[in-house]
Amino acid sequence: MSHFRRIIAILLVSISAAAGAEAQQDEAAKTTHGIALSSMDTAVRPGDDFYLYANGGWIKRTELPPDRTSLGAFNVLIDRSNHRVAQIIEDAAKANAPAGSNLRRIADLYHSYMDEPTIEARGLAGIKPHLDAISAIHTPRELAHSLGLSLRADVDALNNTNFHTANVFGLWVAPDFNDSDHYAVYLLQGGLQLPNRDYYLSSSQHMVEVRDKYKAHIAKMFELAGFSDAGSRAERVVALEGKIAEKQISLADSEDIHKSNNVWKATDFESKAPGLDWHEFFQGAGLEKQTSFIVWQPTAFTGEAALVKSESMEAWKDLLVYHLLEAYGGTLPSAIAAERFAFTGGVLTGVTQQRPRDVRGVMLVNGILGDAIGQLYAKRFFSPEAKAQVEDLVANLMTAFRKRLETVTWMAPATKAEALAKLGTLQVSVGYPEKWRSYEDYEVKADDLFGNVWRAGLFEYQYQLSRIGKPVDRKEWTMEPQTVNAVNLPLHNALNFPAAILEPPFFDSEAPAAANYGAIGTIIGHEISHTFDSEGAAFDSKGRVRNWWTAEDFEHFKAATAALAAQYDTYKPFPDVAVNGRQTLGENIADVAGLSAAFDGFHASLKGKPVPKDGGFTGDQQFFIAFGQNWGSKTRDSALRQQVLTDPHAPGMYRAETVRNIDGWYTSFDVKPVDKLYLAPSERVRIW
Repeated sequence: MSHFRRIIAILLVSISAAAGAEAQQDEAAKTTHGIALSSMDTAVRPGDDFYLYANGGWIKRTELPPDRTSLGAFNVLIDRSNHRVAQIIEDAAKANAPAGSNLRRIADLYHSYMDEPTIEARGLAGIKPHLDAISAIHTPRELAHSLGLSLRADVDALNNTNFHTANVFGLWVAPDFNDSDHYAVYLLQGGLQLPNRDYYLSSSQHMVEVRDKYKAHIAKMFELAGFSDAGSRAERVVALEGKIAEKQISLADSEDIHKSNNVWKATDFESKAPGLDWHEFFQGAGLEKQTSFIVWQPTAFTGEAALVKSESMEAWKDLLVYHLLEAYGGTLPSAIAAERFAFTGGVLTGVTQQRPRDVRGVMLVNGILGDAIGQLYAKRFFSPEAKAQVEDLVANLMTAFRKRLETVTWMAPATKAEALAKLGTLQVSVGYPEKWRSYEDYEVKADDLFGNVWRAGLFEYQYQLSRIGKPVDRKEWTMEPQTVNAVNLPLHNALNFPAAILEPPFFDSEAPAAANYGAIGTIIGHEISHTFDSEGAAFDSKGRVRNWWTAEDFEHFKAATAALAAQYDTYKPFPDVAVNGRQTLGENIADVAGLSAAFDGFHASLKGKPVPKDGGFTGDQQFFIAFGQNWGSKTRDSALRQQVLTDPHAPGMYRAETVRNIDGWYTSFDVKPVDKLYLAPSERVRIW
């Protein structure tokens, strides 16, 4: 994920589950090594609701604090990582490091966020020149140039396919779909501030209410920034964003790689997407020398470019002003920052209280100077011994996958050979990268929060532009060691497992193998399996978009995955909201395949030795309970609704029910046809 996009998320929301949370487990549970027995509710039949069976005790006694959208198992690690990053920042502040050093950047950036009197005193001085530049737009050519100037590096498109971005378009630099040895430019649909197009297009009562509150919020932002006629401006912004939403394609369609590989020459844009002065746009974006682009959603580009011509200049200028205020609201005086949070936090996610400012300051520094923090984090908190242990576990999971591929009966020899070649060249990196980003060209001032964040965006954007056309670094990381996550990079044919996720409750060197394989093992297996899921299957061993399947094999694969999509379509967290099985398909495939491989890896690791019981539970039962406890969480209704619409992952309550596709789960818990989760053997989804 680009550093800039995470900065925006930090400043605008500061309340996501990824921001950290209270530990899921009781203090007593934290001191154990293995499954959290106190989190369970054994009064629930495991075959009726395995999620509540594994997590019901914790769910019953846990209340969400007012500053949290959700709490869950991942938050144990996120809290720990944030605390450690805070230590690093505190030490940097005490170091009195020389100007231009990473330690000085860390200290000064944190200080600029914590210095509220200076932020209030500066008012809108930092953002005013940029607002004035928008006001000075009078011609279509000037508008196109301004839209180009607003282009910024967007999210990692293959690992967070929610392409919503406040800029009218987004940019992503990554290995070329068609020449995986070099970096290419991808352009993505954008232009919306609400989480995705459904917030504009849905006629549900909930969404109608959100849009009404959104309009009032926009008007208030204009008013606080000193603009006249705030209500009319808000009307124009909402109307224009609604028309942009109509031109965008769905998240599910965006995840189809074959629909995304659209190479446009720079000279094609005028004919394929008329209405925008593309020459001037690319000049503003610093892309005037680029001869070709990969356009992810062509119909959106055609539609949005047409809107540049058909909609009024006033509407576009209002949209640019509002998006700028929204993007940098967290760097501005408290009245604007509070209004931004009241809508993004209160209305969109149901949170009524912001995280403490020092916590948000840690998140800001972590988002902008991730590698500078990460280098210190890895050295201080991730031992060579832990790295070696996890690498052994990864090796066992890779072996389990190789055996599954070798023994699969439905795959033709030619397809199987390609799959094994892909697995054999998979680059797995544990803990931290071999190379670190340089921040030499990023200027930080201790008394200029807005300027620091503005320069961070430009620094990241220029870094991304500098990579275009250069050879691909196969060992490149897209996360930092302090990130609680893991990622599969199809274009690199690589996996990253950051240090911060390789800790209890997911990985514990003192825990039984059953717990480790059920927790971190299934996460590692999940990421390995992405190599062959509905997305990964489109890429060969060198990261190229290439069909390496026989027609018969691919039909079998599509049939099996269609059954899984249909299974998830039945899950409804609310009467009017259902999980989209197609939208979440890649992640669901990875959960099924990763769970299967991890179960195999667990048994292989035992080498025939018996597993001691824990709380009366067998080794196999511990394995599945550990997996279920990965996904234990409490989430506010508004945040859950947003997740279902915008996230390619299913909610945790349904990810835990993946077990219903695994034969070993049925025998472990004696699940019978009368149980609610029971699937007949022929209905269980088996892919690898």
